[in-house]
Order: sequence, then C-alpha cells, then structure tokens
Amino acid sequence: MTLTETVKELIAKSRIVSFAEWQTSHPLEAIKIFQAADDSGKYLTDIDLEQIKSLTPNRIAYIDVVKNLRDRVSEIIDEAREQVLIEYPDITSPGGSLYPPERASACWRDFWHFLRCITYGIGGQHTQYTSSEGLNYMKLLYEELEVPLEAMILGLEGIKTASLKRCEPSQKDGIPEGITTQIAPYFDHLIAKMSAFKY
Repeated sequence: MTLTETVKELIAKSRIVSFAEWQTSHPLEAIKIFQAADDSGKYLTDIDLEQIKSLTPNRIAYIDVVKNLRDRVSEIIDEAREQVLIEYPDITSPGGSLYPPERASACWRDFWHFLRCITYGIGGQHTQYTSSEGLNYMKLLYEELEVPLEAMILGLEGIKTASLKRCEPSQKDGIPEGITTQIAPYFDHLIAKMSAFKY
C-alpha cells in the first residue's frame, strides 16, 4: 500500500497522547520517561515503571495494571479483532473496507497503539491524556484513508472489555478490588474522543 505525502504527514502528526498538563502532577524526569516511550511507539518497560515509581511514589496505584496490560497486549488485541470480525464478517474480504490485507494489518496495529496510549494514561493517573491537535490529525488521516470508524470504535470497546477482564483482582497480579471500575474511564476517554470523529 503506497502512502501519499499527505498521508505520511498526517501519520507524523497523529499523536494521540499529550503530556502538556502533567507538570502539576509529575516531575520533569518522569514526564520524560513517558515522552520517550511515546516517541518510540513503545509500551513502558519494567525499568521505566520502576523509575516512575521512585519519581512519583504518590501516583503508582496502577503500575501493576500497566504491566499486566502490556504483558497481555497480544491476547487483548486478538480478542478485540475477533469481535470486529464477528460484527463485520466481510470487512477484510475483497470489497470490504479493510481490504487488502495491508489495510487490515494497519488497523490491528492501531489497536495495539490505542492500548499503548491508554496505558500511559493509567500509569500517570491522568484520564484526560489525549492531545486535541493530535486527535484532529488522526481524524483527518482516517478520513483520507477511509478507515471504517464504526469498526475501529467497536475494536476500542473490545480492547476495553478484554483489558478489564484481565484486570480482575482474582488474577493475583497485585491488582486491588474495584480496579476495573477505576480504570474504565481511561478507556472511555479515548472511545468518546474517537466517537466524536465525523467524516
């Protein structure tokens, strides 16, 4: 799939997360760790999370959740993708909006990045972790590429469901009672922002 210059520019500008408002809650050193992970398009590593814990000891309630979601990202994305394919069985077939296969792969990759961005919000305990400007460029990108928005939102909802299921306290991962209620808003925030896309 050949990308136009316009699409390449929009991809570069479609940065979902913003740490601009975090100065009041996090020291600069901690923000730099989050920013470096985002710049690299990576999940926070164990070393990153240990450094964040030492820099922000009052904001570490969900560090174990971040690790759990990161370590189970493949199965979470697989489950979300399965939901999309059940709801839209022809979406990856010839004539479908996620055909050819490279288009589908790009969308499943977006699911992986959606969860990555959500884990930053959870790790920093900021439910409002998105960039309005970055999301606007993402909307323009999706419009340019004719990405099926309803399917992507369904995928995000699937990511939420699959993630919360894996954060049940019974899984002995150091995850406290009531955690699913506490972290649901981080998923709902991105779902709401993307649901507001109109094209």
